[in-house]
Amino acid sequence: MDKIAAGVDVGGTNLRFGLFREAACLQESRQEVDLVQRCRAISDPGTVREFVLDLLVEGIMALRSEYPLLRRIGVAFPGFIDSGGMLLQSPNISGLAGFPLQEALSRKLGLEVVVENDANAAAYGEFWTLFQQRPALQNLLYLGLGTGVGGGWVHGGKVWRGEHGMAMEAGHIIVVPGGRHCGCGNRGCLEQYASAPGLAASYAGISGVAAQPGAIAAMARKGNPEALMAFRTVGETLGQALAHILKVADVTVVRIGGGLSSAWDCFSGVLGCRLDQDLIPSLRGKVDVQQGNSDDLAGMRGAALLALGLQTGSP
Repeated sequence: MDKIAAGVDVGGTNLRFGLFREAACLQESRQEVDLVQRCRAISDPGTVREFVLDLLVEGIMALRSEYPLLRRIGVAFPGFIDSGGMLLQSPNISGLAGFPLQEALSRKLGLEVVVENDANAAAYGEFWTLFQQRPALQNLLYLGLGTGVGGGWVHGGKVWRGEHGMAMEAGHIIVVPGGRHCGCGNRGCLEQYASAPGLAASYAGISGVAAQPGAIAAMARKGNPEALMAFRTVGETLGQALAHILKVADVTVVRIGGGLSSAWDCFSGVLGCRLDQDLIPSLRGKVDVQQGNSDDLAGMRGAALLALGLQTGSP
């Protein structure tokens, strides 16, 4: 069988479409769409669903025009997704609660579709890349810093989803009780402080000036004190949350990805210090925390591999 699949990575501000032969990317494209704002501007949930479906179908059919035999589609989507591909809620993209995305997309395309949480897919993409170099690897934790903060856990060579599909929703660990309001309905969640919008909110609160994450990173690298303080918040809250996760999961390999990870040099030192401070002593020095794979394909790659059913763990 020709192991070809499409891997689609849906973000808050863009959609990425890749054609993969197993883990090898044959081609990719990007569509710049601010889903967060566009969906927020549509009042009718049915119209939101059709809008999202149309975007996905358009990009997938463009890939299929290049490879007509394409039959399997993996979609990495931000939100709480159950084992049947039902989108229970997307905290940052409104109007999609209770959306049977996998079924609707499969019906519209007439193809096999697997919808997975975006961080789970990225975790598996990161794991697969490392597994080729280290065949004994069985476990990996992933945190993706983008429009939100996602988490994925590969356990025993397979994505661990939990009983309701919501394992490793690390972005919704509360790090500041009573803090900033989160789209999940709680306050003080990690993603309100360690995501790209969280960084921007911290910088604006310190400086009184609005700025984009890329500009804040550029200022931090030049020693701007307000920018450095904003990134300190990213590192502190991320280290705090990760320490608590590791006390439960006891995993050695951790990878940090997503758009904000491009500013790894701005917060990794603070992250490491806070992690060591909050870990139980017997775990200190035993955790390998690094920036994610530099080819930036983890989400698409993981979605494609999961659509092909290629997981390394035992059934």
